[in-house]
This record gives sequence, C-alpha cells and structure tokens, in this order.
Amino acid sequence: MKTLKTITIVAIMLWVSVSAPVHAGEKDGAKGINFYSGTWSEALELAKKENKLIFLDISASWCGPCKMLKNNTFPNEAVGTFYNANFINIALDGEKGEGATLARKYGLTAYPTLIFIDGNGKLVAKTTGYHNAGQFLELGQKVIANK
Repeated sequence: MKTLKTITIVAIMLWVSVSAPVHAGEKDGAKGINFYSGTWSEALELAKKENKLIFLDISASWCGPCKMLKNNTFPNEAVGTFYNANFINIALDGEKGEGATLARKYGLTAYPTLIFIDGNGKLVAKTTGYHNAGQFLELGQKVIANK
C-alpha cells in the first residue's frame, strides 16, 4: 500500500514538472503568433498607425488543415517573431460574425485561407491550405518584400 502511494506521488510530481513549462509558455504567449483580439475596424486603424499589413487567417472549427496550422505552424517561435514584428495578426472563423463577412468580401473558396491586407482593406496577397513553419515564413517574407 505504501509503495502504491509513493508511486502515485512520484507520478504526480513528474507530470507537474513536465507540464508546467508547457503551460507557462502558453500563458505568457512567449512563442508563436500573437493574434489581435479587437474588431476588424480597430485592426485596420492599428495597421495604418503602425504602418503594417494585416495577416488574416480565416478558418473553420471542423477544418483539419486549419487545426494543423493552429497547432504546428502558428506556435513556432520563428514564425511568431517574424509575424508579430511585421503584421497585425488576426484569426477569425469564416462561418461566424466578422469572419463570415470578410470571407465573402475577400472571395474565400477554401479553408484555411491566409490573407494579407493593407490598412485600407486592400488585398495584397491570398493563399489557401496548410503551410509548415518554413513555408509560412517564406510566404510572409515574400509579402513584405513586395509590399
């Protein structure tokens, strides 16, 4: 009985020590893309003010490639560093609210759709589908170079 108690305590301590750094990183947002939580009109104003383009991720809750972007690409530290420095980043559900309105406005044909827009709402670039971290960084760099 005492051995079972000891094993349980050790297992709990191990789980806490392994999971704590992961949760700390998620909590402080130290890695990956920081997505803006304001309205679309506020994002446009902020983009003008900071002289940045907007990166808009339009996804759907049921979309597999969207989940892969969210879980694999967007949390990447290099991706976050580049996109946070160069874009106002927004993620919206293309089937709800402002996301649905913008999906119609920018001619969404598939999920995920990755759109780059200037502060006046003008489309700069658009692509669809999953991109790994390297491909996504290259995409952002090309958009900035052609700005």
